Amino acid sequence: MPSVMEGLERGEEGDVLRYEETEDNNVSPTDLSEMLKEGTKESHDRAENTQFVKDFLKGRIKKELFKLATVALHFTYSALEEEMDRNKDNPVFAPLYFPIELHRREALAKDLKYFYGEDWKEKIQCSEATQQYVDRIHHVGQHEPELLVAHAYTRYMGDLSGGQVLKKVAQRALKLPSTEEGIQFYVFDNVSNAQQFKQLYRARMNALDLDKNTKDRIVEEANRAFRFNMQVFDELDKIGRSLTEAAQDGGFPIHDGKGDIRKCPYYADRLAGTAGPSCPFHALVDLARQPLMQLVLAACVAVAAGAAAWYIL
Repeated sequence: MPSVMEGLERGEEGDVLRYEETEDNNVSPTDLSEMLKEGTKESHDRAENTQFVKDFLKGRIKKELFKLATVALHFTYSALEEEMDRNKDNPVFAPLYFPIELHRREALAKDLKYFYGEDWKEKIQCSEATQQYVDRIHHVGQHEPELLVAHAYTRYMGDLSGGQVLKKVAQRALKLPSTEEGIQFYVFDNVSNAQQFKQLYRARMNALDLDKNTKDRIVEEANRAFRFNMQVFDELDKIGRSLTEAAQDGGFPIHDGKGDIRKCPYYADRLAGTAGPSCPFHALVDLARQPLMQLVLAACVAVAAGAAAWYIL
């Protein structure tokens, strides 16, 4: 979910990233877009410096973790776009309603189908941190729709900015197809020029008929949205630390004969009552227990011992 990092651009050296602002001399400090930019700088910095985001930007993203991040995005955007649809005619939000250009639900469904298969809906669930984010979005959409601006701004402006960097990082690090399967979330086919569209979006925000108090509340809500995102990042980081390095490139974790056997794909299949790929560790153990293999191993040991003795003498 690190697409909240609006403005990330690729630096001059390798994977170095820096935060750039586009100056606009036609805006006033009291414009909502300026208030949001200035009022969320600290949250921006904190979000960019979470361990999950730093690892992602360096290409250290496990496929299983990327899949879980995509699941979190699915639940977040489903809630956000449901509430946007609900308020599409509400003057406090209507000017920012761009379903054709921005909505991500269909793109996320394609990504989840790619990662989990046709029955992806039965294989995913909303995490605790994501559920808190979703609940807040629904509350805002139904009771304080003017604050929906904050959530839309935080998500979509980031998707069109730093999200485009993350798309390239994910595609390279996870060896995803050049045809962009698995990263459709970051593909905006109906936005021909991201920079121009973002300028239009900010202009629409600035034209909303809002008093100073409401603008302040929107900035506060945007910071709240960043905190929700950071909670999701932290949750993903904790999960990531429990995954083996074998999952880095989409492989199965290898069970070492210790710990919870249910985490081994071999046992997961057995417990589910289905036949699946055998666990490498236990396959070797089973093979070593066969009489013929024990005889071969014994012979090899004898030969090796004899060779070592000859060398020492």
